[in-house]
Amino acid sequence: MKKRIHDIELFIKYPHDVQAELFRKQIDQAKNTEFGKKYDFKSISSYKEYQKRVPLHSYEQLFPYIERLMRGEQNILWPSEIKWFAKSSGTTNARSKFIPVSPEALEDCHYKGGKDLISIYINNNPESRMFTGKGLAIGGSHQINEFDQNAESYYGDVSAVIMKNLPLWAQLIRTPSLDVALMDKWEEKIEKMAKVTAEENVTTLSGVPTWTILLLQRIMEIKKVDNILEVWPNLEAFFHGAVAFTPYRELFKKLIPSDKMHYWETYNASEGFFGIQDQKGSEELLLMLDYGIFYEFIPFEEIHKEHPKVLSLDEVEIGKNYAMIISTNAGLWRYNIGDTVKFTSVEPYRIKISGRTKHFINAFGEELIIENAESAITWACDQTNAIIDNFTAAPIYFDEGKRGGHEWIIEFRKHPESLERFNELLDKKLREVNSDYDAKRYQDMALLPPKVHSVAEGTFYKWMEKRGKLGGQNKVPRLSNNREHIDDILEMLAMQAD
Repeated sequence: MKKRIHDIELFIKYPHDVQAELFRKQIDQAKNTEFGKKYDFKSISSYKEYQKRVPLHSYEQLFPYIERLMRGEQNILWPSEIKWFAKSSGTTNARSKFIPVSPEALEDCHYKGGKDLISIYINNNPESRMFTGKGLAIGGSHQINEFDQNAESYYGDVSAVIMKNLPLWAQLIRTPSLDVALMDKWEEKIEKMAKVTAEENVTTLSGVPTWTILLLQRIMEIKKVDNILEVWPNLEAFFHGAVAFTPYRELFKKLIPSDKMHYWETYNASEGFFGIQDQKGSEELLLMLDYGIFYEFIPFEEIHKEHPKVLSLDEVEIGKNYAMIISTNAGLWRYNIGDTVKFTSVEPYRIKISGRTKHFINAFGEELIIENAESAITWACDQTNAIIDNFTAAPIYFDEGKRGGHEWIIEFRKHPESLERFNELLDKKLREVNSDYDAKRYQDMALLPPKVHSVAEGTFYKWMEKRGKLGGQNKVPRLSNNREHIDDILEMLAMQAD
């Protein structure tokens, strides 16, 4: 672990050298693949040349290559044999995505990220006793490739792909057993996990906050206790990612009432492991530069242009939003992953996840991003002693004689003292953090105040279940520029009322 900390310090000190060397290595490795021959990787001698020759790719543009890989063809995007595919939750679009996971991506990215997470955590918390017990990981499921069972390829949530391929030593320090962890029926899985892990000495948790909450609550019901420390007195850390943790912090404090509990953030997606919190008490993530991922960035204002300006790592600026573009050791070339990040530091390179390129509200020129929404809703909760479980928001379009606005559906775990006051505070904070929103709200001329629905506990769970999106990496879409999700939830609620 100490040796790895030294390696991390090296890429912090020489970030551009590390990225340049990685770039040259991967171009050389892929030069004889079908993709490499198409764009003549052999003759690419610089990043600028690569940028000019190889176009930016969306998932839809890469899918014809990926589909062939899933049918058993090889040496298409990457030279190594690819048998595993991470099935994305489909947060970028309605369809599921299948991301190739090469042996190099598993070993040099996902596993390396997991080991680095532990190394960095221990380096910050030398008094840790996490290895005296087991780590509970809440993952998804895996199954035989639906495209062609003869291809002997498999897909599942990235967490399930990682679990299934873990070395023996790693299996020994985690819980539950793989036959439980990889169950595909989510309700049965939560029940089984709760019964099995309640009898273990769990010292760390890892997973998505929403599903972790469900598991902890079920364990507390089974054990008839008021908090999870009565079951796991040695619990010391929750390694979380996928969604912003701030809106869930107060709820976790109620479930785990300890000042000694550590919450440690990661940025791990189907496409790769990108960032790890490296400082105590900070929400900033160190951008990991030696995981077989070459980074580029599109300024937020350029995202929807046909030919956007693309920046290299040494060109980014602090405080600006960028769409992240990656070229990976699994054959994702100049791939737009759909996330936006904001740099908080360039010495070293640290980021915060600010949203999704397709998850925002800009129906009236307000350019509301997820970071704005989560900041506002967290502040409104703090001011009204509320705790939320989940939320989503969408525009209310202009209608004849009516102005537009934003409609929110919020599931409270603890209701605000006054919902009207909560709405006012939500609107106030949105105006503070987003000047475009503030301008549209001026004297209610373009936008009316937010319209907020407080819904019963379990509403979002039922909605995700209805959509077949329970468990694993699946997340409630926070913002949408259309009303598809919010109308679906309102329709479900209306049917229940009838």
